[in-house]
Amino acid sequence: MNTQRFFIELAYDGTAYHGWQTQPNAVTVQQELDKALSVFFRQPVESLGCGRTDAGVHASQFFAHMDLQDVTEAAAINAVGGVNALLPYPIAVKRIFKVADTAHARFDATARSYEYHFHFHKDPFKLNRSWLYKAKLDIGAMNEAAAQLLTYTDFTSFSKSNTSTATNNCKITQAYFRETEGGLIFTISADRFLRNMVRAIVGTLILIGRKEIGLAQLKEIIESKNRSNAGQSVPACGLYLVNIIYPFVN
Repeated sequence: MNTQRFFIELAYDGTAYHGWQTQPNAVTVQQELDKALSVFFRQPVESLGCGRTDAGVHASQFFAHMDLQDVTEAAAINAVGGVNALLPYPIAVKRIFKVADTAHARFDATARSYEYHFHFHKDPFKLNRSWLYKAKLDIGAMNEAAAQLLTYTDFTSFSKSNTSTATNNCKITQAYFRETEGGLIFTISADRFLRNMVRAIVGTLILIGRKEIGLAQLKEIIESKNRSNAGQSVPACGLYLVNIIYPFVN
């Protein structure tokens, strides 16, 4: 048998799903993708994703890899339309392409970026895709605080407890808020992220924007390495995985 590895680039609205990763007694994006791939290619397919997203979180760009037996490169590339026809509408495959047999969707990623979306007034078209937030925020103070994240590496204070990660160190390369029409978007990029990290960071920066804490307290929160000292996690609906960088993917 001839086995080849392929990357799948996809996007999804996570509203109806219990996150990316297959779980018992829950509908997930990976479960739906693997089912469609298995039917189309007429063989069992188990994908492996670039990471996990929590229930209700979205991805405008996500990568997974899969191994296919006796499928030509051309057949895999041209399978996008057929696989999409088998997938629920909230999940869309963008492309399938051949990679080296050792390429790994999770471990070969060198950087990831997330966005968190706010809107300030009721908007039916942003339901489950952005967080309605009505309190006044000091955006300048929040950006000043966000810049401080780049000076730290240990983000234990923003990590979900009892995870199996070997380290809580991450290198954040950008973190900033930008105003949009009727809303706000927070962008953050790093080499890796901890579970629940972005939502916990946003929840803490909101305390800055509300003048409930200052920069000195933010530093104390980070240096305490204690999740209970940080702000609450913001709702999943506003979070998007938007970019993953690989050295071999254009």
